[in-house]
Amino acid sequence: MKSKPGLFISFEGGEGSGKSTQIRHLATWFREQGRDVVVTREPGGSPGAEEIRNLILTGDPGRWDAVTEALLMFASRRDHVERTIRPALAEGKVVLCDRFADSSVVYQGYGHGLGADYIRNLWKLAIGDFKPDLTVIFDLPLEVGLDRAGARFANVSAAEDRYERMGLAFHERIRDGYREIAETEKYRCVVIDASGDIESVGERVIAAVQGRIAGQGT
Repeated sequence: MKSKPGLFISFEGGEGSGKSTQIRHLATWFREQGRDVVVTREPGGSPGAEEIRNLILTGDPGRWDAVTEALLMFASRRDHVERTIRPALAEGKVVLCDRFADSSVVYQGYGHGLGADYIRNLWKLAIGDFKPDLTVIFDLPLEVGLDRAGARFANVSAAEDRYERMGLAFHERIRDGYREIAETEKYRCVVIDASGDIESVGERVIAAVQGRIAGQGT
């Protein structure tokens, strides 16, 4: 019997949007369908990329300027793609990734003001035309997401909360960036209302994934 092709799904959204929880639920659903699943994240996802993650997500909000931060992100991302994602896809696995290159477009491009085209040029240089088969974008009011994120880090020392401390205007630009990506790349992106309870959001995610991959034999 012919093996099923690999499938790459990325999950995007602002801080506290519930991506990690929904990725775990979707991974369980895929495994129930008989698929091998790799759950990974960015920045990170390979040994070298995890080292870079610590540089990016901890410390003072102004630790890096926008260009340095973007370069660190794509250095991490290239290692992740080459050492984790591509090999898994070649083996026919489903790869579920908590953030991918769209995060750089919105965080460094929109949030820090480098511009989307600047980041897409880096994207091309670092990993070529490589993109997810499907990108799930979680959307919810900023105050809700930041409250959730703040609660998550409240009792954690050396928390990866650098972005949470960047101010409301920054996060407004992030949300606007994701909405623009979703509008211009409808063939790849689906927006999920993440403001409901975990179960209802999970149902929306599975329905969206089923609808988008039905023609791929998954």
